[in-house]
Amino acid sequence: EVIESGLVHDFDASLSGIGQELGAGAYSMSDVLALPIFKQEDSSLPQENETKHPPFQYVMCAATSPAVKLYDETLTYLNQGQSYEIRMLDNRKAGDIPEINGKLVKSIIRVVFHDRRLQYTEHQQLEGWKWNRPGDRLLDLDIPMSVGVIDIKTNPSQLNAVEFLWDPTKCTSAFIQVHCISTEFTPRKHGGEKGVPFRIQVDTFKQTENGEYTDHLHSASCQIKVFKPKGADRKQKTDREKMEKRTAHEKEKYQPSYDTTVLTECSPWPDTPTTFVNSPTPAPTFTSAQHNTYSVPDSNSSSPNHQGDGTSQGSGDLHPSATIQEAQQWLLKHRFSTYTRLFSNFSGADLLKLTREDLVQICGPADGIRLYNALKSRSVRPRLTIYVCQEPLSSSIQLERQDVGNGDSSNGAIYVYHAIYLEEMAASEVTRKLALAFNIPLHQINQVYRQGPTGIHILVSDQMVQNFQDESCFLFTTIKAENGEGFHIILK
Repeated sequence: EVIESGLVHDFDASLSGIGQELGAGAYSMSDVLALPIFKQEDSSLPQENETKHPPFQYVMCAATSPAVKLYDETLTYLNQGQSYEIRMLDNRKAGDIPEINGKLVKSIIRVVFHDRRLQYTEHQQLEGWKWNRPGDRLLDLDIPMSVGVIDIKTNPSQLNAVEFLWDPTKCTSAFIQVHCISTEFTPRKHGGEKGVPFRIQVDTFKQTENGEYTDHLHSASCQIKVFKPKGADRKQKTDREKMEKRTAHEKEKYQPSYDTTVLTECSPWPDTPTTFVNSPTPAPTFTSAQHNTYSVPDSNSSSPNHQGDGTSQGSGDLHPSATIQEAQQWLLKHRFSTYTRLFSNFSGADLLKLTREDLVQICGPADGIRLYNALKSRSVRPRLTIYVCQEPLSSSIQLERQDVGNGDSSNGAIYVYHAIYLEEMAASEVTRKLALAFNIPLHQINQVYRQGPTGIHILVSDQMVQNFQDESCFLFTTIKAENGEGFHIILK
């Protein structure tokens, strides 16, 4: 019994020792996580982290969506017109960027497109929005609520950006309001359109020796979607309810929703502050180019081939001999300002060598095809073409012989016809183009008639023009008006 009890005691002691070794006290999770292999701050990492340490941090006070997968970028829902705080935080370590100590920095906040295709057509998209919402801005700064922002500027031609100065050492908050909603840039199809995502981007600059804030310091952005008032709250609630219905295993694939949105580092927006200040230049070019395209045919020719060339009396085409500066001006003139930086080293010959496939790959399908057509000077096909000849007198000069349907006279004389290209199917367009083609003062033409059966005169109306056959041939003559002022044109 003594031996037996001793063995039992020794066995219990050995078990107790094992229990102590495996107990919670020996291997607490805090001790395990403190091991070097689990530490985020590995001995080799601090040097890399120091170089990548961002000088600033921007935090938007709006919750992120819970329905975003683990490794995807966060998505934040905003209400249209609601003020959201962006906290501008000084994140520098001791000794970082000492040249801005005691000085102000400039930040530009933009709302831009997340989708690359929409970025390519940003100018056209924003112009369309401006026409639909005259007097409105895509982005505003709520000045009464903002703290620590100085010298606030909004450029009338940059509706999607605001800029201001701030002191990194002081508490600074910029309250922004986004007025455009995501579905405004979605092609209208059958209702229930899926809204496009935007980005909120903050670019910060320090002052240079000449006093301009053009020296880039830091950029960060986040992905957002904008809904009509209270729509963001409903969408957030819907996403939360969807996640609650998922199993624990499925939830592991999604990131949690955070109360605030931290903007992540990114490349600076291509429009540098200099472009931001000088950006009104492309806008007038857009309007003037569009105006010239339609006004030139009135004074030059009725041919569509002249319409494309007449934008600036010979400067509409890009010639192979064009210098880099001339190629840049041509891009701006033809509404390709988005790509001036991309083609900053291209001469006229370089641009003309690019194939249609090259341009589509570089600029996307829409702008690529548009740029290709502009480079090749492809004209818009007229809606209707008719051929008109002024009925010659017996002494008229006969030119080279042509076979033109009903254009032959009984005595074998050959009539010379003018091509009239109609962009509008209207009687007034016929009158105007006849006046241009035959150098007749427009105000002297009273009426245009078409000779019908038995020689009757039928007034040319819009409906009649719409029923003209393409490439119809007409002889025309003029007769004095009854009142003696002006004359009528008769098409035969």
